[in-house]
Formats: sequence, structure tokens, C-alpha cells
Amino acid sequence: MTKSEIIELIANGTGITKLETEAVVEGFFKVVAETLKKRDGIEIRGFGSYKVKKKTSRYARNPKTGEKVFVPEHFVPIFKFSKDFKTNINLIDK
Repeated sequence: MTKSEIIELIANGTGITKLETEAVVEGFFKVVAETLKKRDGIEIRGFGSYKVKKKTSRYARNPKTGEKVFVPEHFVPIFKFSKDFKTNINLIDK
């Protein structure tokens, strides 16, 4: 599913325009990105949580050349679904 399909489904389900829905969805994405840039987390109960994980520096190997490459310390965004959300998904499939 694409972002435009999500916007259309939300707009149809709520009765607000696609333009307003797009602004809300874009606003949500912006808030998530800005919060994660500050290394803070976001918890949406019943859905999941966004966090930032610190990866330590290490040496990796380029699979194409076999050359050893240094990968510096960096941060990666993580999303973890809540237990309730996982349970609900499994109930739908049964």
C-alpha cells in the first residue's frame, strides 16, 4: 500500500478532504522524524513504538570485493509493534 492509498482510505473513512488528510499524514511523519532526530522515542499505545538505537563502530566486509571497511558509530530508527497489535493481526488471519 502506498502513502496516497493510505491518504485516500483515511479521507474516505473520516469525511475530511484528501488535501487535509495529506497534511495530517505529512505532519505525523515530520513529527516522528524530528523526534527521532532528537534521540527521543514515541509510544503509540496499542500500535507500537519508535526508537533510535545506537550502533557501535565496527569493521565490515564489502561482499563484492572482500575488502575490509570501517563503519563508524551511527544511529538507526527502530519500530516495534505492540503486543496488542500483534495479537489483533493474528486474530484476523484465523
